[in-house]
Amino acid sequence: MTVDIKQAQDVYKDAGESVIFATLLLNHTNQPDEKAAVAEFADLSNSIINSMRIRDPEAQANIAWGFGSDAWDYLFPNAPKPVQLNTFEEIKGPKYTAVSTPGDIFLHVRAQNMAVCYELMDQFMEILRPITDVEDETHGFRYIEGRAIIGFIDGTENPAGVESMDYTLIDEDQDPEFVNGSYAFAQKYIHNMEAWKNLSTDDQERAIGRHKFSDRELEDDEKLPNAHNVVSKDMKDDVEHKIVRMNVPYSDPAKDITGTYFIAYTKDFSITNRMLEGMFTKSDRLLDFSTAISGTLFFIPSKVTLEKIAEGEY
Repeated sequence: MTVDIKQAQDVYKDAGESVIFATLLLNHTNQPDEKAAVAEFADLSNSIINSMRIRDPEAQANIAWGFGSDAWDYLFPNAPKPVQLNTFEEIKGPKYTAVSTPGDIFLHVRAQNMAVCYELMDQFMEILRPITDVEDETHGFRYIEGRAIIGFIDGTENPAGVESMDYTLIDEDQDPEFVNGSYAFAQKYIHNMEAWKNLSTDDQERAIGRHKFSDRELEDDEKLPNAHNVVSKDMKDDVEHKIVRMNVPYSDPAKDITGTYFIAYTKDFSITNRMLEGMFTKSDRLLDFSTAISGTLFFIPSKVTLEKIAEGEY
């Protein structure tokens, strides 16, 4: 079986104008009932999505959902398991830690307006709410000019369009049972925006490694040694390895809570992990203003795998 974008979930699309992320924990009280509900969701989710795309084609709804390692073991103890699906191990650096947090089911819903995100999540949760508790729900948005909430253009180095599936979709050589699946790493940050805004533009640019207005990369000698685009780059074997990343702003401004929800899709989680190791072991300058409060690895099944789940083959 070869990689087929038609069999993949929406792991290669843009971040969207409005976004809902939800991390759910299974009740772990009645495995047969919970597995049956998940099978129902695997069966109905695609028709719910297709119906919404007919109802509002301009909304450009894109959805990806999947499972954490513990959930896979609990729901499908006798089934094959994606080879890289494990519990994320925290990365402890000299100053900061990439924490590991629980998550059984992950939902990433985005569209051009929040009403469509709401409608999709409302229908999804009618099926999932009886068997889960909510670990986290985050509503994100597209910031002005597609910038990250800290003011810099986001996603410049992302693979573009269909090319991105070469970086996100598992192929037969990697894991023949789970071709067209993907790994999603979800990590939520809270920012100290007051401290960040108190930096001069020059200091912000040296911390990120790019010009704030034009988005052009700084010369190497203009960057800090621990600039974000230096320490977060994966150059294993002197080759740059890429993922599809989305940094989605969220905020409760009246409460002075503002942050970024980072989601990374890849066919090889070791690339994402090396990027995180670089950031946290080398004390990425951006981490002086950004605290990671979650970190969970999920597997996003292909439509073929979802059909097997729906039909009870797992």
